Amino acid sequence: MLIAADKFKGSLTAAQVAERVTAGLRRVVPDLEVESLPVADGGDGTVAAALAAGFERREVRVAGPLGQQVGAAFALRDGTAVLEMAEASGLQRLPAGVLAPLTASTYGSGELLLAALDAGARTIVFGVGGSATTDGGAGMLSALGARFLDERGEPVPPGGGGLAALARADLTGLDPRLTAVDLVLAGDVDNPLTGPTGAAAVYGPQKGASPDQVAALDAALTHFAAVVGAEHAAAPGAGAAGGLGYGALLLGARFRPGIEVMLDVLGFASALERASLVITGEGSLDEQTLHGKAPAGVAAAARAAGRTVVAVCGRLALAPAALERAGITRAYPLTAVEPDVAKCFAEAGDVLERVAVRIAEDLLAR
Repeated sequence: MLIAADKFKGSLTAAQVAERVTAGLRRVVPDLEVESLPVADGGDGTVAAALAAGFERREVRVAGPLGQQVGAAFALRDGTAVLEMAEASGLQRLPAGVLAPLTASTYGSGELLLAALDAGARTIVFGVGGSATTDGGAGMLSALGARFLDERGEPVPPGGGGLAALARADLTGLDPRLTAVDLVLAGDVDNPLTGPTGAAAVYGPQKGASPDQVAALDAALTHFAAVVGAEHAAAPGAGAAGGLGYGALLLGARFRPGIEVMLDVLGFASALERASLVITGEGSLDEQTLHGKAPAGVAAAARAAGRTVVAVCGRLALAPAALERAGITRAYPLTAVEPDVAKCFAEAGDVLERVAVRIAEDLLAR
């Protein structure tokens, strides 16, 4: 049995999901061989999944989205570093109740990249998602040695709003080590940098931007790309994490679906060879699951290898036909054993263990 599930956001980490499912299965089949491989799709939980797979934890101090110092962690193993930009520049790094759509910067994400380079990383998996920023990656590039100047030759203010004053960009000072590293941008969105489906229009409101601020940010990002180079602005993923994707593409990054990258990094293929049945899942199985989320990626890979896949979840909003198309034979929501939704959330671990008992009774009982 291979358990390759994502977190239940707000209730259980991916590692805790695996622990509880394992406990429930073994209540029915005590000698069951179970392998746990917590997974993530490039968003929050990506570093945790790498750590659970045996990567080493590294901690550094970097600038938060408003310049304040924050502690950020990344994972390292055999020359491969796994980073989450949200560790430095995420919404959770803003002071409580504060949103800063015009001024939040990705400078700390650049410092996180520098820390990975300093640690000897030759491959950097850069997970994007949950950002507080819409600065096109300008802050990140600044931390890596780029200079963005106004008409007076002064650095433009931090954040996406400051890009409107950009007159000249100088990328010649970028850290030379970047040319020798394989930088992989791991995410689950393919938005371009600007326009009606761009970083500001689609994600700006989630970061507190008013309609006028969205328009201002989109114009500033358009101007930024015109000055720096518009070649990558329309590329899939350029709009990820408030345009940090664009900045990463300027560095030569490759954009790949986050779950595909993480399955490679975590050694999913070899674990799959040893399994006859796979359990995946996440907090909510819904339409978004089908568009690059971890359970869909796990199920696609497992189906290609001829393995049966079932899923666990807190909330199930997909019809059986949709699950089948995704490669999931059956889904088991927490409400299958506990109809009280509030109790499912508050006692998710205990309820999940009971769900796993049901899976074992359905599929494994001898």
